[in-house]
Amino acid sequence: MTNPARLLRFFALYYSLVEAAVLSEARSPGLSPRASSNASACTGNTANDRSVWCDYDISTNYYDEVPDTGVTVEYWFELQNVTVSPDGVSRNALTVNGSFPGPTIEANWGDTVKVHLVNSLTNNGTSLHFHGVRQNWTNSMDGVASITQCPVAPGDSITYTWRATQYGSSWYHSHFSLQAWEGVLGGILIHGPATADYDVDLGIVFLNDWDHQTVDELYSYAETQGPPTLDTGLINGTNVWEDGGSYFETSMESGKSYRMRLVNGAADTHFDFMIDNHTMQVIASDFVPILPYYTDVLSIGMGQRYDIIVNANMSDVAENFWIRAVPDSYCSENDNSNHIRGILHYDSSTGTPTTSYPDYDENNCAGESSHNIVPYLSIDAGSSASSSDDMAVTIEKNSANLFKWYIGGTTFLVDWSDPTAQQVLDNTTNFSDSSAVIELSTADEWYYLIIETTLAVPHPIHIHGHDFWILASGDGTYASAAPALNTSNPPRRDVAMLPGSGYLVIALIADNPGAWLCHCHIAWHTSEGFDLQFVERKEEMLDMYDATRLQETCNGWDEYVEDADVVQEDSGV
Repeated sequence: MTNPARLLRFFALYYSLVEAAVLSEARSPGLSPRASSNASACTGNTANDRSVWCDYDISTNYYDEVPDTGVTVEYWFELQNVTVSPDGVSRNALTVNGSFPGPTIEANWGDTVKVHLVNSLTNNGTSLHFHGVRQNWTNSMDGVASITQCPVAPGDSITYTWRATQYGSSWYHSHFSLQAWEGVLGGILIHGPATADYDVDLGIVFLNDWDHQTVDELYSYAETQGPPTLDTGLINGTNVWEDGGSYFETSMESGKSYRMRLVNGAADTHFDFMIDNHTMQVIASDFVPILPYYTDVLSIGMGQRYDIIVNANMSDVAENFWIRAVPDSYCSENDNSNHIRGILHYDSSTGTPTTSYPDYDENNCAGESSHNIVPYLSIDAGSSASSSDDMAVTIEKNSANLFKWYIGGTTFLVDWSDPTAQQVLDNTTNFSDSSAVIELSTADEWYYLIIETTLAVPHPIHIHGHDFWILASGDGTYASAAPALNTSNPPRRDVAMLPGSGYLVIALIADNPGAWLCHCHIAWHTSEGFDLQFVERKEEMLDMYDATRLQETCNGWDEYVEDADVVQEDSGV
């Protein structure tokens, strides 16, 4: 039975958000959802010089200096149960404002972003994480169930507010169970300078795997049998299956250059991205601008992003070209591997491409070479670490005969109703072993993390709240390889590939207090315990949290759990 008090609270919150949205549109006609301020106008940049941005440029150290725009950009999101058919086959999904992918959050470098979220799902809690956003001193807005908040119960609402201190391309997604891959995701586009010029920005282009069963249905298979083979994939939320669906299509004018912002939002697919007959200029990896380099095939792991520039200079070859997202067969089985496609049209053409599948060497899911990923803003890593860990990644079945992943001997398990942030506010001195807490206590200390595995499965490793430095990676064990660590402006990003049967060495600096999740970005692995967390400078967290906001969300969740008899079946994140 629905709780009457919860129902009244829901409608009061929902209609207040709708009213606020209407008022915002009225204030800023043609610019909704942007709400303007009295800040001086900033023209950004032009096609002739993308390296500048108002009074700043591509050389500005964005970790230390951020434009003060005085602008707040607001969005109103409602999570809904809907039926979708992105490839012509209908299935249930969970969506943001009824669309898949959800709306893109768009802002300028230095803006404040405010997202109002209403949970109208019938039987799911939720949270919303802004992937790769550093959340400088705003850990409470990181949106991770069991870490920074309790889940938002059905019928409840929450508002997230954070500053766009970085610029580039990313995505937001739920961080509650497998919900992100049921459809709760959308793009993040933060305008700023770039390391190469282009004429037109095409915006976010999502690469997703897809199945005609829901990921919740597939999870029971993953827990007992191993990773399922997915049916197909989508480019920007669409593809063709048998006689249904449609291709993603984009048009370019001959002679012009176009920026595409690629996001791998897949549950378990490492994509090789290509556009037939075209060479791509790569200008950013994750939120980090890099020295441009060229490639015909881009290897992109789950959670990673690359910004590319495509020149429309092949009109003498054809008028229409296939865009391809090919699952790397070494680690990503898919029943439709050669047919996850979109179409690039030149000028006014609307035809179907006849271009050929290119010959290329798969790279065993290792991702782009570290030699190519050179940050434009050169920052060295600390030459030594104040603390470090060497953690092995393993898998085994538990007493219930379910697969669980382990890192450093622990399979992660945290409680939806008792988030780490609340424990810090309650002055907890000893965290449970299963919550896998690594404490970083000293401001600006360097920490090195070695992750290694003897299993032939690669893993995309993501850390919240930080860009990290990639000091080394390779085949074999770390001890046997004994690699020299590169601390001189190494690749810097927020998702890096742990090679199968190999090791990864990363460094981060304790410059952002909070409780930060570190996990494999393969959906099944996150839910099966491949996670740990950093509790960074916890004494300083006390002033960063609104204890009332945190408690209200938890109270609503506890009411829902009692009413609906909810049972937690995964790692909690």
